[in-house]
Amino acid sequence: MRIKKNDLVLITKGKDRGKQGTVQQTINSKRKVVVEGVGMVKRHMKAQGMRAAEIIEKEMSMPIENVRLICTHCQAATRVRVETLGDGSRARVCKKCQEVIE
Repeated sequence: MRIKKNDLVLITKGKDRGKQGTVQQTINSKRKVVVEGVGMVKRHMKAQGMRAAEIIEKEMSMPIENVRLICTHCQAATRVRVETLGDGSRARVCKKCQEVIE
């Protein structure tokens, strides 16, 4: 996957379209990401032992196709290309401004 943890992304589809957030977790096997403060849902937790029942809010995962990386150079939501550099290492490159993203 071309989006990594701690990347700043823009949500392009769904009820949170237009919001920005930081990627907290990537789930490679399902091609999903968890974005901080986006995709909030309420879950009812059952009382267990001494703990009372409560309603918690948490972020749900969303498909990676619904987010776009925000380039650190041009500040635009863009797709990402992977290129091999001169020294043989691989780097993510912005498709709009052709700059290396790191």
